[in-house]
Amino acid sequence: MPQLNLGDVSNYVEENIGLFHQKRIASLDSLRLSTVLKRKNPYLFKAKHMQTAEQIVRGLVDAHISSNEETVFGDWLEGLAIFINAIVFNGRKSGIPGIDLEFDRDGCRYIVNIKSGPNWGNSSQIKKMIGDFRTAHKTLRTSNSGIQVIAVNGCCYGRDRNPDKGDYFKYCGQDFWAFISGEAELYTNIIEPLGHKAQGKNEEFQQSYAQMLNRFTLEFGKEYCNENGAIDWAKLVRFNSSAGRG
Repeated sequence: MPQLNLGDVSNYVEENIGLFHQKRIASLDSLRLSTVLKRKNPYLFKAKHMQTAEQIVRGLVDAHISSNEETVFGDWLEGLAIFINAIVFNGRKSGIPGIDLEFDRDGCRYIVNIKSGPNWGNSSQIKKMIGDFRTAHKTLRTSNSGIQVIAVNGCCYGRDRNPDKGDYFKYCGQDFWAFISGEAELYTNIIEPLGHKAQGKNEEFQQSYAQMLNRFTLEFGKEYCNENGAIDWAKLVRFNSSAGRG
């Protein structure tokens, strides 16, 4: 088994972390107030006694950013995991639907579904993952009847004290990074290079964020505030929830 060179990992992170920041900013630049207003519960705004356009807009944008960043960074970490595994175990991005990584280790074929954290899905989503594992298992056994296939749900952070789920194994945090790399301390070693040029990138992001807040606040005030500056809640609710019949 090849030894993992942490310098290679650091180089990969520093060369590719900019993509994450680019996608963060691109997501803001493409966002529209009407889009986020339709996604959120206007009754909740009223129940929380939000009285200014800025309060509502900030809540909308921050919720979008939190959700989007988790998804974008999860995809980025998946790429890092595949890169590392390719060095050590000659792993590869799988071509089987629902499977992110395939590699051979100790005479077994591992099929891995990679998620950001441990609490990623509801019961229906977990059932779908199990179905994907079973389909992949049949596909691989058809092409190589003697192969032992082991399914793994890998989570880039967090913990799970009971990894054996019956249909698959769930490895989180330290266990996941050690599983794909053979390095027990990789989960801490990768944290430092993630900060490469982070300050400058975040300053650029904050500038886009501030401009969006200003732009959306002006738009919200024009569309959903009356002449006195108070929020027109009925108009806001109609935009969000009207059946469109008058």
